[in-house]
Amino acid sequence: MNTFIENKRFIDLSVTLENNPYTDPPPLLPKIEYMDHQQGWPEMAAMFPGLELSDLPGKEAWAAEKLIMTTHSGTHMDAPWHYSSTTDGGKPAYGIDELPLDWCMRPGVKLDFRNVPDGHVITADELQLELKRIGYTLNPLDIVLINTSAGEFFGQPEYLEKGCGIGREATLWMLEQGVRVVGTDAWSWDAPFKYTRKKYQETQDASIIWEGHKAGRDIGYGQMEKLANLHELPDYGFLVSCFPYKIKHASAGFVRAVAIL
Repeated sequence: MNTFIENKRFIDLSVTLENNPYTDPPPLLPKIEYMDHQQGWPEMAAMFPGLELSDLPGKEAWAAEKLIMTTHSGTHMDAPWHYSSTTDGGKPAYGIDELPLDWCMRPGVKLDFRNVPDGHVITADELQLELKRIGYTLNPLDIVLINTSAGEFFGQPEYLEKGCGIGREATLWMLEQGVRVVGTDAWSWDAPFKYTRKKYQETQDASIIWEGHKAGRDIGYGQMEKLANLHELPDYGFLVSCFPYKIKHASAGFVRAVAIL
């Protein structure tokens, strides 16, 4: 057996992409059209003139699916281009295909904010207190995963309004420690829009809108959303593999995120 795999435990940190009306706001919902082994026959017949269905084992052609979706459907990683046209002191923001691969397989640390009220915006002080509680000091390129109350509600009507967000101050603090990939089990790295919208209506302060994302204008980073099973992870002592799908200059890419213990 491969020595890397031997005695390892793998935890799937990715949600399943499906036709579920509660995973995204209605305009962003993915749509999967399924084609079974009989429905796939016309395609196969067109590619092999003279072939008869009866010639095939079990009289079956191929099954396939057609997807209508965005690069932010399912578990995915945002690229700096999603947050702004520039990053890192005014340099052109890069797409997901340009995200450094050595950021995407690194030691992980889980911070547990499941007991924080929905809509709360995590501060740098709160991050540091949680790190102190678990007895961990961030290292450059650690992958930081935020476990919120949203994780257990994925695919349910409450999901889009569950969980806390990570504010600009907290995001920048992590980036200043050398962190370059982060993730959350909520729909967004920022607080659910329901709460931000209410605060904005009260204050007219536009700086609170998407403030965690917009930290990427200062320091470019990769940010995973809609993770799963973070509650199964220890606080640290695991590896995260989270290579994004390579889409030319895209704002995000699909990720099969996995923790390796």
